[in-house]
Amino acid sequence: MGTRMVRIDEEVYERIEAHKHDDETFSEAIDRLIGRPPLRTLTGVLSDEEADTFREAVEEVDDAATADIDELESAIENTDG
Repeated sequence: MGTRMVRIDEEVYERIEAHKHDDETFSEAIDRLIGRPPLRTLTGVLSDEEADTFREAVEEVDDAATADIDELESAIENTDG
């Protein structure tokens, strides 16, 4: 990977330095601080049908997890008495 030289204000440099971990380079610190691309960059990656299938799968997992939690709560309530 190549490198580039950039000019930044002293105040910005100090802010990055204050947030930089001891074991990382400035480049790594900047990458960590600015984060990854936002989820909206994924718009259009899935077709409508694929998105619906994915959404349904997530809902099924969520429903199953909720049922597991409800079952666990019931078991705990039945043992408390």
